[in-house]
Amino acid sequence: NCEVPLRPDYPIATNRLRLRPLRADDLQALTDYHSLPHVHRFLPMGAMGEAVIAERIATGPWSRTTLEEEGDSMVLGVELAESGTIVGDVMLAWISSRNRLGEIGYVLNPNYAGRGLATEAMRQVMRLAFNDMGLHRVIARVDSENGPSLALAARLGMRREAHLVKSWWRDDEWVDEIHLAILRSEWNALQPDRPA
Repeated sequence: NCEVPLRPDYPIATNRLRLRPLRADDLQALTDYHSLPHVHRFLPMGAMGEAVIAERIATGPWSRTTLEEEGDSMVLGVELAESGTIVGDVMLAWISSRNRLGEIGYVLNPNYAGRGLATEAMRQVMRLAFNDMGLHRVIARVDSENGPSLALAARLGMRREAHLVKSWWRDDEWVDEIHLAILRSEWNALQPDRPA
């Protein structure tokens, strides 16, 4: 069974980053990139202004800091350890208790792209999913034209399992979606600190 609820000790530290719950004082940093249409081009929701982001942090989907039951999801801020600047956010959703299934996602401020920050943050999210929650399988759903996200999923060891043709309506057109996945046993085999 899943080891839940998931109630992490924050912040969750990596070499360069701190993953932590979003706060009201993150509003400007989040707006800086969530208000950009090209950042949301591949996301299921459109670009957002300050009012929407403030609501999401205060009482909306970005206010959750734990996973208590099936169907819950949480979004954490990705903060640079050196400066305390929010440079992105990551998502972990608990999709199914019976199937021990989770889903991941992320958004990165494009000013910080190309530095491996998203990969570093998502590796920590995978550890939460597999090591802390005990999930069996983690999936990601990515627009087929989103090359950077597909490359990130590959760096995490995820495999492409399905190409859904014209499955998603976005910006007045149908787009293709790639479904990717990795099992806990596969993730464990990729970790250098695990015995062979």
